[in-house]
Amino acid sequence: MAMEWVGVAAFALVGGLTEFIRRIAIRFALTDRPSARKAHKSPTPYLGGVVIVLGVLLPSAVLVSGDGRLRTLVLASLAIALLGFADDVRPLSASTRLIVEGLAATAVVTTGGRIHLFENPLDYLLPVLWIVVITNSFNLLDNMDGAAAGVASVTGAVLAIPAFMVGQRSVGVLLLALACGCAGFLPHNWAPARIFMGDAGSLFIGFVIAVSAVLVCASSRHEVIVAAPLMVTFVATVDTCVVLVARHRAGRPLMLGGTDHVSHRLRRLGLSTWQVAAVLSATAAFTCLAAIPVIRGWVPAFIPLAFVAGAGALLVWLLQKVPVYTAHDETSPGPA
Repeated sequence: MAMEWVGVAAFALVGGLTEFIRRIAIRFALTDRPSARKAHKSPTPYLGGVVIVLGVLLPSAVLVSGDGRLRTLVLASLAIALLGFADDVRPLSASTRLIVEGLAATAVVTTGGRIHLFENPLDYLLPVLWIVVITNSFNLLDNMDGAAAGVASVTGAVLAIPAFMVGQRSVGVLLLALACGCAGFLPHNWAPARIFMGDAGSLFIGFVIAVSAVLVCASSRHEVIVAAPLMVTFVATVDTCVVLVARHRAGRPLMLGGTDHVSHRLRRLGLSTWQVAAVLSATAAFTCLAAIPVIRGWVPAFIPLAFVAGAGALLVWLLQKVPVYTAHDETSPGPA
């Protein structure tokens, strides 16, 4: 299968099978029911992530079946998807999720994802921790129609460019498949969504993007190792920081769901659901494109790093001013 056909196959598989999976989810009552902490108003199937996983991994595995490191990445990401699927069917404890995510991240890092910052065990530990954090950040980002799929689509497409540039062909192929698979899912998930990706999809997407960023930057200069991954995951990282800061300040449990994410705050500012998804996707495209010259060493990494860190901190501060909590807010277990 030629490389360009990987994207076509992923787009076609996801786009063509999503409606079939949606009907199965409805048949077995695998739906996400509305509540005060959620944006949707009617029960919505949430097995879309299963289609995304199949559409991304099958074409990628066929093209690069001889690449040992990619095999590890595919198997690890499949384990993450199965973890998410199990959580969709019956919610798992936070400790179970973190243990499985940590093991999957460790498998990838020890087979080629080690960074070179300290030349000691921290070079293994830090990327593992970062992968786990970003995996869950994308899980948190999946809180409004089209948001996570849109951000993942543009992030995968843009990050594939430097992956090919630095010789990470297998990673580039997987990212291309991810971008096209999420693009194929978007028509079904765009507001008003007819199906959600669920934890199976959001955890899988976050894991693939986080690991890919580490692999693309692992052999780069120290400042690039720090700057580039933050830039390509800017939207998910800011969203997580906004939520954690807000809940800490309000004395609310950090791990309970709520309508206090960036997307909900943008809705409070007057944007429609599709406009929120478009703004988040456009922001992801901008920060990912800005990361390309950093990864390639065309510009000093400290300049965009300072800009991204400053912009992120400013956004976290400004978005705290948007009121999202009331005395009668409902919260419930699980990320949202």
